[in-house]
Amino acid sequence: MDFAAARHNMVESQIRPNRVTDDRLISAMGTVPREAFVPKELRGVAYVDEAIPISDGRYLMEPMILARLLQEAAPTAGDLALTVGCGTGYAAAVLSHLVGAVVAVESDAALARQASRTLTDMGIDTVAVIEGALAEGCRDQAPFDIIFFDGAVAEIPESVASQLTEGGRLAAVVAGSAIGKGVLVTRRRGILSSREVFDAGTPLLPGFERKAAFVF
Repeated sequence: MDFAAARHNMVESQIRPNRVTDDRLISAMGTVPREAFVPKELRGVAYVDEAIPISDGRYLMEPMILARLLQEAAPTAGDLALTVGCGTGYAAAVLSHLVGAVVAVESDAALARQASRTLTDMGIDTVAVIEGALAEGCRDQAPFDIIFFDGAVAEIPESVASQLTEGGRLAAVVAGSAIGKGVLVTRRRGILSSREVFDAGTPLLPGFERKAAFVF
């Protein structure tokens, strides 16, 4: 399969037509080999506009949703970014082309090892993969200019949002009862505010499901 052609088609048919105009982001997604981050047997569908399973209950986010979220986060070359639930490391790899450094937290030890290995093989040395609980973020490296959830959450945990620096941006898909929303959270003068930016659905990250209400 011609992966370079598939990558070009992804950019032209999925990314550009869906209000993604950031040239640096478009270039990054046209450069990073998405097929390297999925199981070998699924490489032939690595560029379809669907979430790709990478292990039990874990997925590579749809390219269009990833691109829209990252564009909303407005990454700059000097930013320190955190990815929560980095999986095999694809989003972290894309981010590495847009920011100064990336901290990628992953709770699954096997996925964390795979992400580290793949990123190293690609010569990407500005991403640090850390094994840890996703809901805790990475306080040791906080605060962050950008926080990106690599999968949907039922709600954004304050424990992670609090790790945003002043002027920081957090991007996530928040799952709703009907349809999810791409959400941007910002910190201004110490106050966190959020707004919905587009409709989006992607698989939930484990541990971020909606808590069942207690019924008397």
